[in-house]
Amino acid sequence: MSVKGRIAAALATAVTVALGGAGVLAPAPAHAAVSRAALALRWAPIHYQDVDATGSHALGGKSDYLTKVDYDGDLNGRNNWDRAADSDVSFAANVYYSVVETSSHWFVTYFLFHPRDWVDHPFFETEHENDGEGLMLSIEKDGTDYGVLRSMVTVAHSDFYSYTPSGSSWTNGRETIDGTVQLQSSPHDAFQHPVTAQEVQGHGLKAWPQYDINGDGIVYYPSGTAETPGSTNDRDVQYALIDIFADGGLWAQRANSSLFASLGTFAGDTSGDCGVGTFSCGTNSANAPWGWDDGNDLPGRGEIATDPAKLSAEYYTIPGTLSRAYTYNPYSSAAAALKKAAETLPRTID
Repeated sequence: MSVKGRIAAALATAVTVALGGAGVLAPAPAHAAVSRAALALRWAPIHYQDVDATGSHALGGKSDYLTKVDYDGDLNGRNNWDRAADSDVSFAANVYYSVVETSSHWFVTYFLFHPRDWVDHPFFETEHENDGEGLMLSIEKDGTDYGVLRSMVTVAHSDFYSYTPSGSSWTNGRETIDGTVQLQSSPHDAFQHPVTAQEVQGHGLKAWPQYDINGDGIVYYPSGTAETPGSTNDRDVQYALIDIFADGGLWAQRANSSLFASLGTFAGDTSGDCGVGTFSCGTNSANAPWGWDDGNDLPGRGEIATDPAKLSAEYYTIPGTLSRAYTYNPYSSAAAALKKAAETLPRTID
C-alpha cells in the first residue's frame, strides 16, 4: 500500500473508532423489508360475523364468536364443545395466520376458529366439535412494503371460493372467479383491508357481502389487541393475530394426539350435548389449514396453505411471473407426510 493509502486507511479507522465511541451508528439501509407479522397484519381481513343467539347450542351467541384453539386453557380438542359453556373460558378474538413466500409473491393464510359447528333444529344436518374455516391471499411483490393484493380464496365447509379485487390482472383459470374482494378502511390503522364474512352456526366463509350480518353480528378488525365482544351486536371488536409457525404453535402441535386426530384434522368427539336435539354429532370433522380440501378441484389436501402458488396457478390465469419455488415455507418440512396422509384421509367434511 502506498503512503497515501496508509494515511487514508488510518484516517478511516480513526473516524470509525471515534463514531463508535460516541455512540453513533452507521446509517441503516434505506429500505428494510417488513416482517411477515407486519405483512399479515396489514392484509388481515375486516371480518363480519353473523351471530345467532337462539337455541341451547348457541350459548347466547358465544358459539359464533371467534377465539383461540386453546381458549379454555388447554390443547385438548375433545373438550372444546363442552368447555364452551363454562364461565372461565375466553372468547377474546384471535385469528391464526401463516406466511409462505416465493421470489415473486407472498401467500398469507388466515385460520378462524370456533369451538362449535352447530345447528338448532332436528332436521338432516349434523353438528360437530371444533370448526376451522379461513382464507388465503395472494400478494404480488411490486417493490412496495406490502405489495399488491391479487386474489383471495376462501373456505366454506368443503368448498373453496375464489375472488379478485377490482383492477386485478388475474383472471379466470381452471376455476371461474366467484366475485370481487371488497376493501374497507379500518378505524384502527391507515390501511384498506379485504372484507370477509361468516354465516352463523356452520361458519362457512366467503367474501363480504356474499355472506353478511343478518340482525345481530360482530365486526372484527385486525390489530394487536384481542378484545372480547361486549354483546352479540358489537360492531367494533379488535382481534389479534397468532403465527401458526410460532414456537409451540399450531404447526408445532400437529402431532399432538390430544389436539389432532390425524394430520390436519382436529380431534373431536360426541361428548356433552353435541347432537342432542339435532340429527347427529360428527367426530373429527374440523380441519386446520393443512387439512383443508375442495375435493372437486385439482390442488390436493392442504395445498391452499402448503403450496398456494400451485393453487393460484390452477385457479387463475396470471400474467407475468408467478414463481413456484419457495424462499420461505415451513410447511415443506412435512411435505412427504402431508402427501401420504392425503392418500388415506377421508375428504374434508367440515
